[in-house]
Amino acid sequence: DEFAVLLPVADSTTSATRVARNLVAALGSPLDLDGLTLVLEASAGLAVFPDHALDAEGLLRRADVAMYQAKRDRTGVEVYESKRDSNTPDRLGLLGDLRRALEAGDVELHYQPKVRFDGQVAGLEALVRWVHPERGKVPPDEFIAIAESSGLMPHLTEYVLETALAQVARWRAQGLHVPVAVNVSPRDVHSPGFAGSVAARLARHGVPAGALQLEITEHVLLEDPQRAADTLAGLTGHGVKMSLDDFGTGYSSLVHLRRLPVSELKIDRSFVARLAVDNEDAAIVRCTVDLAHSLGLLVVAEGVEDDETWERLRDLGCDAVRG
Repeated sequence: DEFAVLLPVADSTTSATRVARNLVAALGSPLDLDGLTLVLEASAGLAVFPDHALDAEGLLRRADVAMYQAKRDRTGVEVYESKRDSNTPDRLGLLGDLRRALEAGDVELHYQPKVRFDGQVAGLEALVRWVHPERGKVPPDEFIAIAESSGLMPHLTEYVLETALAQVARWRAQGLHVPVAVNVSPRDVHSPGFAGSVAARLARHGVPAGALQLEITEHVLLEDPQRAADTLAGLTGHGVKMSLDDFGTGYSSLVHLRRLPVSELKIDRSFVARLAVDNEDAAIVRCTVDLAHSLGLLVVAEGVEDDETWERLRDLGCDAVRG
């Protein structure tokens, strides 16, 4: 069921968000029904006049977009953001351009190395980049969000996998044997037959499964966890390695870490950025490294851009870093 709530006295987005969070919390309180305890889950989306729309219809539609974002991300409450709305004219135009760019092969992959502390390259991560013919460089977060919200994400993943594996095959033919990591979305993991399609691509390019690593986030388990578990088991059964990206930024990373068949854990750059000057972040990184190693996992730190952070991570026992 969906309900609309009008807040004519709310004087700011902050106060409206506070009311929404209180409503979500109240609706989530346990209910007793004839001795049976029920726990409901509610999500709320906010749209504010005149920032997001000038009429009731526009406000309702944008609040609806924000609500479904809150449901998808399990955040409880979300405020409308145009950059996350796939139905704005600008985003619809960008979606069409992205689809055509994929068909024409105009989306590029940049390969960023993961480097061990002995200076050896442990692997490469394929980062997708798009230079729009009129707008120039489009931020990856922007066009990936458009792909995810529009149903184009499977096509983008297929394109990245196909391009990356073709490159790996060329490198291997030249005697360069280096594993490549590709990011996949929860939608990819929940897609029936995804594990089989990855295995077929590996076979077609003559690339061993161990040369491919797929990077996932814990969000793959938030929707249909059984299907996600089956897909991940199928991938690792083929020999594909799995890496858990953005560790520490979700709500239940430790719980999910036990359920995901990963061999590598990546510490999010938000913890690495202030590592040299923030003792709390240093403690988080140290505990993460110790936890991962106790589970037999390798640890990669993201966002390393200076020697001081490099040396601190080396001293903390991290296995490799990426810029």
